[in-house]
Amino acid sequence: MLAPLAGVSDAPFRLLCREQGAASVCTELVSADGLVRGNRKTLRYLHFYPAERPMGVQLFGSDPAVMAEAARIVCDLPEDVRPDFVDLNIGCPVHKVVTREAGAALLCNLPLLEDVVRAVVGASTLPVTAKTRCGWDNSHQNGVEVTRLFAGAGVALVAMHARTRSQGFEGKANWDMIRDAQAAVSIPVVGNGDVTSASEAVRLLSETGAAGVMIGRAAFGNPWIFRETRALLDHGRIEAPATPRERMEGCLRQLGLLATVVGELVAVREMRKHVAWYLKGLPRAATVKESANRATTAAEIEELLLSYLGRLESGEGCRVEEAWSEPVGV
Repeated sequence: MLAPLAGVSDAPFRLLCREQGAASVCTELVSADGLVRGNRKTLRYLHFYPAERPMGVQLFGSDPAVMAEAARIVCDLPEDVRPDFVDLNIGCPVHKVVTREAGAALLCNLPLLEDVVRAVVGASTLPVTAKTRCGWDNSHQNGVEVTRLFAGAGVALVAMHARTRSQGFEGKANWDMIRDAQAAVSIPVVGNGDVTSASEAVRLLSETGAAGVMIGRAAFGNPWIFRETRALLDHGRIEAPATPRERMEGCLRQLGLLATVVGELVAVREMRKHVAWYLKGLPRAATVKESANRATTAAEIEELLLSYLGRLESGEGCRVEEAWSEPVGV
């Protein structure tokens, strides 16, 4: 599964990941308050392509009544634009979320967390899932207790990012917490954290007994990690990494799709970080990244990437196979 990631997992990127084998995808975190108020920017996050299914909408908030109303809004959408499940964000570590007692802050207030979960499950006609962390900090790791709470309140699946809020995205993920959480409940637990390759995905499943694996940062600029993981899981086969041509063409396709959603100017600006990720590990790409950061049109980015690809494939400066001498991922 692709992890929902603020500022990254928009519809074009999710579509590319689904096409490469991700089992399901989910929106960026969506403010329940914004949804209830009808905020236009918030509503934009609900956009998805039919080919993304199964896909979910991830809600965050801390008011049980508002969260329930947001879930009803999502469930009452017309069938063709209605997602397949509602996901609860109980793990976001960023300051502006936790100061509203939402995201990972709910791990410190289990009575309120249970009220929120039960309100959403009661209001939703779609399956409800949850993404959480293993605790607030090293002294307060309550991931197993929280997973039991979810299961008891009617949540259908839990994704466990095996880091605490205080860790953010740093340090080693505690896969033992994933194992213990899955052993404690009968609903599926999906493991997340430190999955940087297909082999690591297989190792997580083997060591934890988790029902699935969720990939986040390692998919940045590399949706092909899902293709590689499926090949290893389903066939025991080591799949070759994406070629430089696949990467350039994937990046440009994502840019083109995004431009149709938010307009060319915004798309070019939002794609700058993605361009850097697609180029990661390729030789002598620094000047291309710098030029992409100054680009203002899609045509400029296309010219930059295709010109760079031409130099790679012609052998100018290095051989194409040397592009993969460094590990791929973030």
